[in-house]
Amino acid sequence: MSKKDRKKQHGATPAVLALEKAGVDFTVRTFEHDPEVEDYGDEAAAALDVPARQICKTLLVELDGGPHDGRMGVTVVPVTMMLDLKAAASAFGAKKATMADPKAAERSTGYVVGGISPLGQKKRLATVLDAEAASEETLLVSGGRRGFDVQLTPAELVTVLDATVAPIGREDLYR
Repeated sequence: MSKKDRKKQHGATPAVLALEKAGVDFTVRTFEHDPEVEDYGDEAAAALDVPARQICKTLLVELDGGPHDGRMGVTVVPVTMMLDLKAAASAFGAKKATMADPKAAERSTGYVVGGISPLGQKKRLATVLDAEAASEETLLVSGGRRGFDVQLTPAELVTVLDATVAPIGREDLYR
């Protein structure tokens, strides 16, 4: 699909523009988001008929100590896992990582919670992709709004984001 056709069909989000600028091969995947649903990952997996382990959530963390002290970092983990904050802190070279305030995450990224993309954020932040996610053939991450995902290879995601790959996810005991 050409750039012009994609803009007409889906609207150009900053995430899509960032991928196009980088010359990355990706596919836009959309579905009708139900405002009553709070588990965006499971909703996306069911609607797009893909294994939930290939759907990733973008979570921002506040970092304490290390090279990113006082800043936020971006983590990308499968929706089937929980973010391990100790492992995330280690991956960023920080002493401690805590979940970022949702409003602060929205201000920093320019996206709303549930639609935060690791791509095309207002402020470029250090990013870590979970090692299990990196082993998948393709991943889906938010394209910048709820019900709007982009599908690409983990290698392309790492390249575009200049991300680090590390084991930052752990089993989600509530699934």
